[in-house]
This record gives sequence, C-alpha cells and structure tokens, in this order.
Amino acid sequence: MPVWLQWFYVAFWIVLISSMAIGGYFMFRKFLKALPKADGKSALDWQEFYVNKTLHLWKDEHKSLLNQLVSPVPEMFRDVAKMSIAGKIGEIVLKENASILEEQHIIRGYIIATPKRDHKFLKRKCAELEIDLTPYQNLL
Repeated sequence: MPVWLQWFYVAFWIVLISSMAIGGYFMFRKFLKALPKADGKSALDWQEFYVNKTLHLWKDEHKSLLNQLVSPVPEMFRDVAKMSIAGKIGEIVLKENASILEEQHIIRGYIIATPKRDHKFLKRKCAELEIDLTPYQNLL
C-alpha cells in the first residue's frame, strides 16, 4: 500500500472520529435539556409552555425585532435560538403578569437567554435601532 494512502486513511479516521465527537457533544446537550427535572417537566417542556402561553402577545414588530437580534446565528441553528429566546421572554412576561409584550421584555429575554459573547452583537444592533441599553447594564 502506498504511503500517501496510509496517511489518507489516518486523516480520514481522525476527521471521522472528530466529527462524531462534536456531533455527540451537541446531541448529549440536547438530551440533558430533554430530561425531566424535579417538577416532572424538562427545560424544553417549560420553554414550549412559556412560548405557547404568550404566543397571542407577539405582534409583527416584536417578531421582526427578534428576527433581527438572532440574525448572526447560523441559519441551521436560528430556529432553535429563536425558540429558546422566545421561551425566556415568555417566562419574563408571565412572571411579571404583563398584559402586553414590550420591547424591554424582548431585550431582557435576549440578554438572559444568550451567552455573554453574543451581547456585543446586541449592543451593536441596538445602537443601529436606537435602543437605549442603559437600563440593562446590570444584565450585560
């Protein structure tokens, strides 16, 4: 067997095992979210509950703002990101017993639901949209 073919096999197996490990990591994270907690519902169940309870409060401008905020997320993961952020927004709205969904709920929900590394995009996007982030400095 030629040497280049042996190296090809080695490289192939390294790429294959690495891809399976990365995919397994994300599958395991999803599995952990789907496990029921002490109350009998999983994190995904609660997320769906909050979204369904507040779905009637979402107007077109709210959906548009959320779509703009999640625009840097790769297309493949965008729906999952929107769902988890919308779930956090719904949780905030229900805990405050708010009768209408406001921009401040969307901004707070986005900040709480996303990792810190994504907040720099939020700052840039809010500057474009002329949204003042000073009330949210304690969350950033």
